[in-house]
Amino acid sequence: MWERFKRAMRSFAGFFVSSIEDPELILEQNVRDLNDQVPKMNESIAMVRANVTLLEKENAKYQEDVRSLTAKVKAAIQAGRDDLAAQYAGKLQIEKDALGRNEMQLATARQAYEKALTVKKAFMREKERKTQEAMNAIREARRAKWQAKVADTMESFTVAGIDSTHDEMLRKVQEKSAVNEARMQMALEGVDHMAANIEEEAEKIQANELVKQMKMEMGLLDSPAPVSDVSGGAEKTIGKKVGVE
Repeated sequence: MWERFKRAMRSFAGFFVSSIEDPELILEQNVRDLNDQVPKMNESIAMVRANVTLLEKENAKYQEDVRSLTAKVKAAIQAGRDDLAAQYAGKLQIEKDALGRNEMQLATARQAYEKALTVKKAFMREKERKTQEAMNAIREARRAKWQAKVADTMESFTVAGIDSTHDEMLRKVQEKSAVNEARMQMALEGVDHMAANIEEEAEKIQANELVKQMKMEMGLLDSPAPVSDVSGGAEKTIGKKVGVE
């Protein structure tokens, strides 16, 4: 029973954690954590380098002391002061031992510094790779969210309801168009086309006559000759001939 209870609690805790986890936010935090480690690493490398510098300075001092004591020992021997030479020789031995230890420490410190630089270089390469992977994953997550929104929008689109409204509106427009077309046809059928054509032809004739009259007034067109009374003239001629006879 207790094992089942623990299993249930672990499953509940796992479900709770997975439900509140946001991969995008976690990846962004991972990138920030990687960036935060760079100053700390630089600080550690600076401390290692400072240790190397300190040991180098101590090494230079020990070497100078060894040279100085060596010169003093030789000078004391030449002066016949073996006692002083022995004292300087004792100090010289101490400085040589210290110099030997310092050189060993300096070599170790230099190796540590070189290793720290190698570790930093490897870390920066890994950091760059992980950062690039995280940014790609974040862009993919944002793209997935956008696609999910589009999918939700498309799923909530009620095609059936819109189709019915669409068909109804089309039918109303078509009915209204048919009514207006019928009214136009009836109006056209009620017009006397023959009378309209006669009036149009009469207007053309009247306009031509007006133009002809204006040309005659302007002297651009001769006046028509008067028509002689052929029948009356003939009668007059016949009458004259009868009277002469």
